[in-house]
Amino acid sequence: MSERPDWDTYFMDFARLAERRSTCLRRRVGAVIVKERMLMATGYNGAPKGTPHCAEVGCLRQKLNVPSGQRHELCRGLHAEQNAIIQAAYHGVSIREGTLYCTFSPCIICIKMIINAGLRRVVFLGDYPDRLALELGQSAGLELCKLAEAEAV
Repeated sequence: MSERPDWDTYFMDFARLAERRSTCLRRRVGAVIVKERMLMATGYNGAPKGTPHCAEVGCLRQKLNVPSGQRHELCRGLHAEQNAIIQAAYHGVSIREGTLYCTFSPCIICIKMIINAGLRRVVFLGDYPDRLALELGQSAGLELCKLAEAEAV
């Protein structure tokens, strides 16, 4: 029998599963929100519901050679963290005091939403090129934890 995963690894596996639904052409990201060791909401990055996926219409950021982490307003998609927070709100699920697990560290827009949603902890795998986001998260008292890739298999 394989070794039982710790809680962070267990929930990061769900974020990695959500990532597989992503429709982004540049970076696939998945996120889940957990509270009291229960899965509350999931999200992945992609176009708003009811609109064509980027795979169908192309990526403006890619066409304009916009570097990762810049000019978010040129993207037609929502980030995984945003979709998870919106899903919780849509269904009236409180995520206050919860933990967000994400396959990449959040951008500045997402970290502001995470702070105002009352989340207390963010666990991530990969680094997103946005130092300001992590600095803002730390100054707001968020617990930011980078999970080693080897832990989340």
